[in-house]
Amino acid sequence: MSQSGQAPASNRISDLKVSGHLMTLDPGLFCVFHTPGAEPPNATGFPGVRIAPAPVGAGNVSVVTVDPSGWMGGGNNAALIRVEDIPGQVLVTIYQEAGSQHEAPKLQVIRLGDAGTPVPAQHQGPRAQAPAPQAISAAPRVQVSAGEMPEVAAHIQRSGDVAAVLGEWMGKQGSHAWIEGFGISPRSFPASDIEYQAVLGKGWLSPWSDGGSFCGSRGMALPILGLRVRLKGETAKTHSCTVEASFTDGSVSGPVDESMTAEAESLAPLEAFCVKITPRKAKTEEKAAKQPRTALVQPAVPARGRPSAAPVKKVTAVKAAPVSAGRGRPAGKKR
Repeated sequence: MSQSGQAPASNRISDLKVSGHLMTLDPGLFCVFHTPGAEPPNATGFPGVRIAPAPVGAGNVSVVTVDPSGWMGGGNNAALIRVEDIPGQVLVTIYQEAGSQHEAPKLQVIRLGDAGTPVPAQHQGPRAQAPAPQAISAAPRVQVSAGEMPEVAAHIQRSGDVAAVLGEWMGKQGSHAWIEGFGISPRSFPASDIEYQAVLGKGWLSPWSDGGSFCGSRGMALPILGLRVRLKGETAKTHSCTVEASFTDGSVSGPVDESMTAEAESLAPLEAFCVKITPRKAKTEEKAAKQPRTALVQPAVPARGRPSAAPVKKVTAVKAAPVSAGRGRPAGKKR
């Protein structure tokens, strides 16, 4: 250690294995994610990937990730990219430890929408006036208006931030206006006992968002394609959750339970959804419901309303013949 009480500068700098790639995308909406089987990050957070618009010509490219800095981590996150008007470029930088023997993380890109996807009316106009994009799963809790936070909040195309109550529909069925993001903050149980995901593409979901946090995006005209909601903690022991949803192509999904996503076969954008939380039946009730029921047979009732008595059969007594003590044959008969 130096006399100043600080470690030498040589001990403060570690070399990394870094590689950069410039990716060109046509106008449209895209999802970038890790391929399955990637090396998970270690205690230092490496390997990892950072995605950002290229330094030149970045005006028509917007990138949204869980981390606002563009950090995607090693294998479980995704990024949403919107390219407007003309092809744009995205800078993909991969970071690994200097001595790593593993392959660099590999990424896949899928298109979520074409260049003709309309921009919501409130976001049209000069780019400088557009609100800054937020992360797919932003840390701040949902704020729609001053005062008490709504149980369900969503950012909807052409409508902005909208509030609803659990058990009621969020969004309007048949409106063809997609939902860009949502949050759930229940009042009847702790917000920490619920979490949810947004469908980003076929088989691809956003990371889990805790109750009270926002899941999706604002200001980028990026629709979510469905959702999944589940309970945890003590509430999961006493209640169950189901989700119904409708989509801009007119299709519907659900009710589905906590193990399934509410999404359209066509992957059309989500336009409305309803989350219902109901108490679970007691185990004794569930057991009784599964037991086969035996029908009770009632006795026949005559016209006068009294049970009919069983008919009495007359029995005639028969006198037994005397038995001979010697031979055991009836007396009075000769051989």
